[in-house]
Amino acid sequence: MAKEERYAELADKVLELAGGKDNIEFFTHCVTRLRFVLKDESLAKTEEIEKIKGVLGCQWQSGQLQIIIGQAVGDAYRLICDKAGMKMEQPVDADEGERPKEKKKLTVKGVVSSVLDAISGCLTPAIPLLIGCGMIKVILMILEGAGLLTAESTTYILLSAVGDAGFYFLPIIVGANAAKKFGANIGLGMVMGAMLIYPTFVEGVAAGTAFTLFGLPVYGATYTSTIFPVILCVWVMAPIEKFFAKHSPDSLRSIIEPLCTLIVMIPLAFCILAPAGAFLGNYVSEFMIWLYDMIGFVGVALLAALMPFIIMTGMHSAFVPYLLQMFSTVGAEAIFYPALVISNIDQGAAALAVALKTKDKDLRATSLSCAITAMAAGVTEPAMYGVNLKYKTPMWGAMIGSAVGGVVAGLMHVSIYAFAGVSSFVALPLFMGETASNLIWMCISVAIGIAVTFVMTLVLYKDKKEA
Repeated sequence: MAKEERYAELADKVLELAGGKDNIEFFTHCVTRLRFVLKDESLAKTEEIEKIKGVLGCQWQSGQLQIIIGQAVGDAYRLICDKAGMKMEQPVDADEGERPKEKKKLTVKGVVSSVLDAISGCLTPAIPLLIGCGMIKVILMILEGAGLLTAESTTYILLSAVGDAGFYFLPIIVGANAAKKFGANIGLGMVMGAMLIYPTFVEGVAAGTAFTLFGLPVYGATYTSTIFPVILCVWVMAPIEKFFAKHSPDSLRSIIEPLCTLIVMIPLAFCILAPAGAFLGNYVSEFMIWLYDMIGFVGVALLAALMPFIIMTGMHSAFVPYLLQMFSTVGAEAIFYPALVISNIDQGAAALAVALKTKDKDLRATSLSCAITAMAAGVTEPAMYGVNLKYKTPMWGAMIGSAVGGVVAGLMHVSIYAFAGVSSFVALPLFMGETASNLIWMCISVAIGIAVTFVMTLVLYKDKKEA
């Protein structure tokens, strides 16, 4: 009943303020936002929507009207659908559009967006397994460091196998996701990844064997733990498979389609596409490492300060390929994740400072809730839209604190050793390396960021009455 009362006004007014039920082309939600695709965007009254109780903010992004609710967005969504008699859609990932497809003009921005969307679609479903496997590796590192397990014990060997499996067989996993994304057969997508990491081929490359295929030279690369080679292979495979599916007799299609697709793809994959993907992946990692060596702590500080705006524009999803490449090849990442964790926690610290200073009871309750959500769960939209951006000075406080925390993390070369599902205090154990110093410095960086954010927000923020 409390939840219904909280979002009753929203359910009664939001459709009307969005231009009416007939103006809604598509309606769903993600982790924190209601997402509307409207037929006529000019009919939406965003300023009026922001005044509704329970709404933390309202914005246009990716052609959608997005209303920020917070982690209880599912309750608001169900209530709106029930009252309006609308069909409930499946919730979407925070970076997915899930709007009806439409023809778009070919622009540089559109091409880049499509490429990033394709890569993200291939990698996002693999993130949970990489988080799980990465956590196993971190736990093993801690147990070995504490002397509770040795590398020779069978328990260690089995757990290590589980931790490595998600990364070693990543081409197969990504191959399946890529096939789904590009509309190809999932089994064939998995074969594209499997043939690149087949043990005989891997051992031959390691031994320096000069492979050839019908006289064509095969580039000797190790594709275990890679992502770009198989994505390129499946991307090219998808239209080839559709061609054979279209031109195969129905009675023989089940044989001709997979056989001919593989016959065409084998030389393309081994001789051209997989090597090209390997070069691309290596250069992405090497470029980021070079950039880190060149700008060091300055880069981490800038990224930490600007992270709220990167998240707001959805550009954080563009870092996913880089992150997976770093974890699968280098085994650690020292730029994006330290900045992200520091920034997310500082968004909560700024909201907490507002809660302490304000005399407005409603604002205090909202700020406390937003602070907990950001610092514990790493969900910063409520804090950003409901408090920090709304009153501006708390955002400045958070950016200053994050920059200072980023400087410390960058100077001490702090790295994270596994993919983090939650970028908050919960992610700190993932900074545990072979020694505890990396984790200690990350904790110091976070503590300094919180302290500076808190003090700066107390100084900069003025209550309405005080102002």
